[in-house]
Amino acid sequence: MDVQEAVITSSAARLSALLLSSLPQLDIVSEKDYIKNVKPNGYRSYHMILTVETPYEDVSGSTPGHYFAEIQLRTVAMDTWAAVEHRVKYKKDLTGVNLELITSELKRCADELASSDLSMQAIRNMIDSTSGGRQ
Repeated sequence: MDVQEAVITSSAARLSALLLSSLPQLDIVSEKDYIKNVKPNGYRSYHMILTVETPYEDVSGSTPGHYFAEIQLRTVAMDTWAAVEHRVKYKKDLTGVNLELITSELKRCADELASSDLSMQAIRNMIDSTSGGRQ
């Protein structure tokens, strides 16, 4: 596991624990770590599927109601990349566009952004270590 994987994965673990301890009506149904297991196109994110119990009736008429929610944890760089990739993937008219080139450039950018995330985390760690963790 590299530094970026460790930082995001430990952050996700802390968030999971915080969610479960502070919101007892939540249960984690599944987690997918696309930071540790990067998709072939370069996509990175940490996904959690939750079930939420509410005092309200759900679509099946049950009270308390049960709903599903998804949380996706990404850095700003990961989110920006995902938005661009989504636009390319789902845009209807890409006539005249070299999709093979765009796909390879997106993958290259995903790798560069992951490297930048590591650099930014290293800088943040240096600042935190000299300021005693104060923000």
